[in-house]
This record gives sequence, structure tokens and C-alpha cells, in this order.
Amino acid sequence: MASSFGRIFKLTTWGESHGPALGVVVEGCPAGLPLTVEEIQFQLDRRRVGQSRVTSPRNEGDRAELLSGVFEGMTTGAPISLITYNKDVDSSKYEPLRDVFRPGHADYTYWKKYGHRDHRGGGRSSARETWGRVAAGAIARKILATVGAEVYGFTRELGGIAMETFDRAEIERNPVRCPDPNAAALMVEAIERVKADSDSLGGVVEVRATGVPPGLGEPTFDKLDALIGQAMLSIPAVKGVELGEGFGVVRSRGSEANDAFYAEDARVRTRTNTAGGTLGGISSGEDIIVGIAVKPTSSVARPQETVDVNLQPRTILVEGRHDPSVLPRAVPVAEAMLALVLADLLLQNRASRI
Repeated sequence: MASSFGRIFKLTTWGESHGPALGVVVEGCPAGLPLTVEEIQFQLDRRRVGQSRVTSPRNEGDRAELLSGVFEGMTTGAPISLITYNKDVDSSKYEPLRDVFRPGHADYTYWKKYGHRDHRGGGRSSARETWGRVAAGAIARKILATVGAEVYGFTRELGGIAMETFDRAEIERNPVRCPDPNAAALMVEAIERVKADSDSLGGVVEVRATGVPPGLGEPTFDKLDALIGQAMLSIPAVKGVELGEGFGVVRSRGSEANDAFYAEDARVRTRTNTAGGTLGGISSGEDIIVGIAVKPTSSVARPQETVDVNLQPRTILVEGRHDPSVLPRAVPVAEAMLALVLADLLLQNRASRI
């Protein structure tokens, strides 16, 4: 079962949703990078469950323990290993689902592929796995900071409610991480309504990287766009990815879609950023803009039609503690995946020419 991502800056995650612990091993981090567990924990706290009324009530502190790779506050060049222990596990709600396939989940496909699966919360397919991604992403952010690059994300749309204004300072002020306070209030109301109705909502998360130097990306098959697509589509519940204007560009003419060049402060800039910061699979120096479509949470406490392992029809009710919308917690995960891609390419780029 593949659980690694990256070439030079490489992470391997391990653990299951209802297992004893989760962890990640990060290889390829250069020595001499200042790093504390508190910096990693800051990002993990943004991802954890139970942080507001619009997320799952499961109470996991997600406290990170740093096992290796850092000495006296500095990376040593050795693999960095991190672990967290699952503290608030309740597998009882999953026992009635041991032999049935939950609609929208990976139960059936895991069973078909492996012939044996962990039915407790989805096991390896659970979004609990993303703990390790966010921890590794915190380290990647430190690497990007050495060249002045930064990654941030937000909820652009939720339940059909789209942001109309943008104030970056507003993102962390509301529980849905939307930069438009009016839209955020409507989103919270929509989540509370759908939660009362035992249902869920999806939407769009946008992630941006600023200060990225031009030249990152490895044509032909490891284009920046392609690696971002793989990274984002590997996140649970993500069903679509767009760069820049994405599918919206198909409604434009070429003369409208092209980003005109101009020179400013001894560098090449573009008047617009339809391409989302990439050209030919290589970073252009403009902001990298990524949109991801996140489906509604599959676990809903409503009767659903399914079959069991004997192919017999069943009706199930998926109980337990689930997010009515995963978007607020998907933001730091998407940020981490973009940071991981860029940090890996930044290190690769050091060997691109003399």
C-alpha cells in the first residue's frame, strides 16, 4: 500500500483512524533548518477535530511527539519522525458496519482490492491519515520561508454560498475559514441546518502560494501542475482540481486568457494571472492559485441503501462523530500538500543547472 510522497523532500505516513497511533517520517530535509515541535503543533491544531461547532465532536488533541531528526532546535539531516496517539477512539458505532459497504466510502474498493479491511472509521482511508501530511507540511513551510515563499488557503465556497469579498485577515477569525465575513456567517448557518438534518455539505477550497521563485517544475511528466494535481487529489474527499481560472478559461478567447508580460524591478511579471502561476508546467513567479472541489462528507446519519460482503441488500444508518462539512479542516491539509510539492521542487531545482 503506497504511503509516500515526494522525491527529495519525501514523507511517509502511517497509522489508522482507530489504531493506537498515527505518524509520519520525513526524509530529505536539509540540515541546519531551525525547527521546533511547537511550530509543527500550530499547524496541527488548525486541522484537528473538535475545534468548533461546525466540525466533528471527536476530541483529539493531536499532540505531536518529535522522535528524531532534530537536535537542539535544528534539523540534523536525518529522517524526522513524528507520532501522535489516538486518545478519543470509539469503535462501537462501526461494529454493525463490519460486513457492509458504506456509500461514498472506500469500504467496497478496499475489500475488493485487499480482501481484508479495517472497518473502524475507514482504517487507512480515513482523513485521520492527514495528520502526518500537515505535520510534514509545517516543515516544508520552513523550507519555503528560506526563499520568501508562503502558502495559505481558505474556503471559497460552501454549500453553494460563495465568497464575494476578500480579507485575508478574516480567514482565521471564523470557523469556516472564509475571507468574506458575510459569506462566512451564511456558511455557518448552512452547516448548522444541514447538521440538524443529519446531512452534509461540500464546497471549494482555494490555496495560494506567494513569493514562489520562477523555474520550479520538472517537464515533461513532473510538471508543477501535474504534481499539484496528484497532491490535491490524494486528499480524502477531493474530486477536482483547477489551476488559476481552471475550467472557467474555456469560456474565454485566447486573447483574453493569455497573461500579458511586462517588466518590473528587473523581473518579468504578468498583468493578469489566468494561468495560476504556472506556464509549461514551471512556476512563473506569480502567485500559484489552486482550487479544489471537496465533496460532502460521506458519513451521514440517514438510512442508505447498500449491500454486504455476501452481496445481499441492506439498509444502513452511519452513526458516529463526523464533520457536517470537511472544508474548514481541509484548508490546512491542502496548504500542507501545496507546501510539500513546492519544497520538494525547490530542493530538486538546486541541481537543474550550474
